[in-house]
Order: sequence, then C-alpha cells, then structure tokens
Amino acid sequence: MELIDFILHIDQYLEVFLQDYGIWVYAILFLIIFVETGLVVMPFLPGDSLLFATGMLAAQFPESLNVWLVMILLFIAAVLGDTVNYSIGKQIGMRIINFKILGKQPVTIEHINKTHSFYEKYGSKTIVIARFVPIVRTLAPFVAGIGRMNYATFLTYNFVGGFIWVFGITLAGYFLGNIPLIKDNFSKVVLLIILVSVLPIIYSVIKEKLSNKNKTLS
Repeated sequence: MELIDFILHIDQYLEVFLQDYGIWVYAILFLIIFVETGLVVMPFLPGDSLLFATGMLAAQFPESLNVWLVMILLFIAAVLGDTVNYSIGKQIGMRIINFKILGKQPVTIEHINKTHSFYEKYGSKTIVIARFVPIVRTLAPFVAGIGRMNYATFLTYNFVGGFIWVFGITLAGYFLGNIPLIKDNFSKVVLLIILVSVLPIIYSVIKEKLSNKNKTLS
C-alpha cells in the first residue's frame, strides 16, 4: 500500500525530498531510475510518473531543480541501468527466476514470456518501445542479454530509447504539469499514464487469448 501511495502521490513525495535533501535529490532521482532499469528484480518502481513529476517540480522550483541537468543525469541513469541489466541477463540468465524478495518472486516466467512476445513482434526496437511499458521496461534489456543480442545493436537502441523516454516524459511534465487541471488531479494523471503504458500488454494478452480460442474451435 505504501508503494501505491508513493506512486500516486509521487509529486508530493518529491517535493518533500527537494525540501529535505536539497541538491541530493539529484542523486535520489538518479538512483531510482538506475535501479528500476538496471535491476531486473525491481520492475515495480515508478519510472514514467517519476519523470513526469520531476518535470513538474523543475518548472515549479527552477532555482532548486534544473530541468536540463536532471534530464541529462536521468538519461545517463537509464542508459547505464539498461546496460547493467543486459549484462545480468547475459551472465545469469534464467536463474534470476528463483530470486525472491520477502518470500515473493518479483520476476516470474510469465513476465519473461510476455517480454519475449514483445521481441517477436517488434524485434530490436523492443528496447525503445519497452521504455514506455512498465515491467517490460525492466525486463527487455535482461531478455536481450539472455538472447545475446548484438551489443552494438543493443547499445544503439538503448541510447535512442533512453533519450526519448527521459527527455520526452520529463519535458511533458515540465510544460504540462502546472496546468491546474493536471496539477490538481495528479493521482488521476498517474493512473492514466499507467493505463496508457500497459495498453500494449493488454492488447497482446487479448489477442493471444482470441488466437488460442480460434485454434481450439478450429
């Protein structure tokens, strides 16, 4: 429940961080993005909403949070995170499935299979597209490592995806976040962001079930 509250009201939490930790908020933001993209067992951290809220705060408190500096730092964090995740997949592979946190598996075979289906549909571009899809965002570089995708190809898509994701969503928060309708309904905006992000997964699941049903009937 605490995680859900943090995600839905991340703008308020970040404002407290900014007041309490000052310049260290840059390091906190860097760490969150790096951990979400770099550690395959942390797919539940709030990437999209964090970036949007960061852009909002940069617009509200430009003297405390420089939008260009924070975007560059978070871009570096996103690229480094995916690179580490790729290396984990290449070195450890499917053994990560047995890893548990508080008795629960943060990564399941179902998650891996869904990510594989993304690769089957989009190929190497999955590294870019997955940036905007929760869970798949964290697992895509890991699966790329398992499949031993050509590193130069992976790195190219890693840079492109990281740039579009970080700069695109942060700037959206920067320019749109202070509109009263959005600012006063931030939790609803976060839910909308999450809904839009998971639509590809929902579409994929429905399509797969319909396909299996048609095969059964035939």
